[in-house]
Amino acid sequence: MGAGEAIVLGLVQGLTEFLPVSSSAHLRIVGELIGNSDPGAAFTAITQLGTETAVLLYFRRDIASICTSWWRAVRGDRGTDLRARLGAPVGQTPDHQALMAWFIALGSVPIVFLGLLFKDAIEAPFRNLWLIVLTLTAFGLLLGWVDRRAEQRQTLAQLGPRDAVRFGLWQALALIPGVSRSGGTITGGLLMGYTREAAARYSFLLAVPAVFGSGLYQLATSLGDFGTAGTPGFGVTLVATLVAFVVGYVVIIAFLKIVSTYSYRPFVWYRLGLAALVVILLLTGTLDATSAAPAA
Repeated sequence: MGAGEAIVLGLVQGLTEFLPVSSSAHLRIVGELIGNSDPGAAFTAITQLGTETAVLLYFRRDIASICTSWWRAVRGDRGTDLRARLGAPVGQTPDHQALMAWFIALGSVPIVFLGLLFKDAIEAPFRNLWLIVLTLTAFGLLLGWVDRRAEQRQTLAQLGPRDAVRFGLWQALALIPGVSRSGGTITGGLLMGYTREAAARYSFLLAVPAVFGSGLYQLATSLGDFGTAGTPGFGVTLVATLVAFVVGYVVIIAFLKIVSTYSYRPFVWYRLGLAALVVILLLTGTLDATSAAPAA
C-alpha cells in the first residue's frame, strides 16, 4: 500500500465511520478496488482510532463532565451510592453524568465479549463480500422501516441500565461488516423509542471504549507484522489514521445537524445502491468475495 492508497482509505474511513453506511464494509470494498486485496480487519480497527479521536475532541466537554462526575461519585463526594441507584432512570437522579459513565461501560460489555469470542470470524469469514451485501441490504431496509415507524420520543435523560445493554447488543452487530456501528446503534435506539439525535449522540459516546480498545489491541498485536507479507506498513497506516481523524471531525459536525432535521432515507437508498453495485462487481469478477485479508 502506497501513500496515495492510504489517503484514499483514510478519507473513506473518516467519511463513513459516523454515517449509518458501515465504514468497515467501505474499507473492505474500496481497499480491494484500489489495491491488491482487502486491507484487513486490523488495518480497519487501527484507522478507527483516528475517527474516535475526533469523537474525543468534539465531545470533549461531555466526556470530561461524565468522567469527572463519575470519579466524584465513586469517591463519595456527593454522598451518593451510585451502585444502589443504577436501577433508576437517569432523568430521576441528580447523577445524570455519573450514571452515563456506568451505562457506557455496561453497554460496552457485549461488543468486548462477542469480539473476543468471534475474533477469528471477524478477521476472515465475516469479511466475505456476499455477507456484506446481505447486511448492507437487510440493515438498510430495517433502518428505513424503523425511521418511519418509531415513536422517537425518549431522550438520553430517560436512559436506564436495560436500554444501555440493549444499545450495546445493537452496537455489537457491527462486528459484521455492512451492519454499521452507528447504524446498528441508531436503529436499536429508534426501536426503543429514542429520538434520532439522542440515538446518534449516544452511539458516538458508546463507541469510544469499544473502538479504542479494539484499535489499541490490534496495534499492539500487529507491531511486528507491519510491512511484512504484503500487509500495510506502519507509515501508511498512520497516514490513513490521521486523514480519518481530520475528515471524521468534519463529518460529526455535519451529521449531528442533518440527523435532527432529516430522515435516514438517503442513507437507506445509498446502502441498497452500494449492495447492488457490489453484486455487479462480484458477478463480473472485479471483486473477489473471499479476498485474503492481511493481518494489519
